[in-house]
Amino acid sequence: MKRIIVVAAMLALSAGAVVADQNQVKQTQAQMKETGKNAGAIAAMLKGEKPYDQATVDAALARFEDTAKKLPTLFPESSKGIKLEGDYSTSPKIWEDKAGFEQHIASYAKAVADTKGRVKDIDTLKAEMPPLFKQCGGCHETYRLKKG
Repeated sequence: MKRIIVVAAMLALSAGAVVADQNQVKQTQAQMKETGKNAGAIAAMLKGEKPYDQATVDAALARFEDTAKKLPTLFPESSKGIKLEGDYSTSPKIWEDKAGFEQHIASYAKAVADTKGRVKDIDTLKAEMPPLFKQCGGCHETYRLKKG
């Protein structure tokens, strides 16, 4: 009887951990989708599809800064291998090359900090955003996998 209770308790704890890990993955996906949405708004301005809007730029840079602060905690070891929704999944390289991943995070955070406060018009947007977007793309190329 004691074994059954112990096994049941272990299964319940294990199930709770899986739910917590899936919740972490959903939070990570939501954070990254919102960051991508803001990047898209900036890209539309850079392409001339939308007029320059300082409030949109400021909101996007604030989101990028928030993401930079959260990135170190968004991909815990416990989330490795969890199935993701959407077209992309995390690469195992996030955990296999933790130092490289952390270096990308630091580079992204620096690019955000370097950009924040410098963008005042479309010309400074065109000058300042490519290095920041390059940081995003570099991490995605290495640590994100396209499904299919």
